[in-house]
Amino acid sequence: MRMETHNMESTLARRMGKTVHVSPLRFRLLRLFRSHPAEGATCLEDWLVDLANARGARIVERPRSRGFPAGPPGRDAVSDEELVVALCQLQCLDRPQILRLPAQMISRGRLDMKSLVRTALRERAGFVLAELARLALKVDPAHPGWGQIVVAFANEPKPPEPMLHWSRLARAKPVNGRYNVESWSLVA
Repeated sequence: MRMETHNMESTLARRMGKTVHVSPLRFRLLRLFRSHPAEGATCLEDWLVDLANARGARIVERPRSRGFPAGPPGRDAVSDEELVVALCQLQCLDRPQILRLPAQMISRGRLDMKSLVRTALRERAGFVLAELARLALKVDPAHPGWGQIVVAFANEPKPPEPMLHWSRLARAKPVNGRYNVESWSLVA
């Protein structure tokens, strides 16, 4: 079975100088992508964005997306933890904005962190998750979920170049109806 490519876009792995493994999760998601189509989704990354949107993570949306005509797959088919890991795989197309979606899902604090870490280890997504955690902890150093990720993936090296700027995981907090750029909170 071959992995899909899309319009000559490069992968996050290529930009980071990393290799990828053969991912059973990605193969399963490709089957779901075909059996539960999202309108206008031309690649797995589009489909994952639509699925994250259907589950309430809306910091990034696909333009002109109308979601899943027959309904999205349920959590029994793809858990939220698997969705987060799938969005953080190095074999994903290099679209840094989609990394904001798993960050939003983690920042909410509703995930089973043991399951997330276990799935990330199996799928070798620790490199991306560790970097997202380092960025998120700049905004909220006491966030328990991000703290667990940093500990779990403490041996992961920093990327050779930024994946994303920390401010893309946060929003300025309003003070007296105005935004104070000195105070930030994680997008949850």
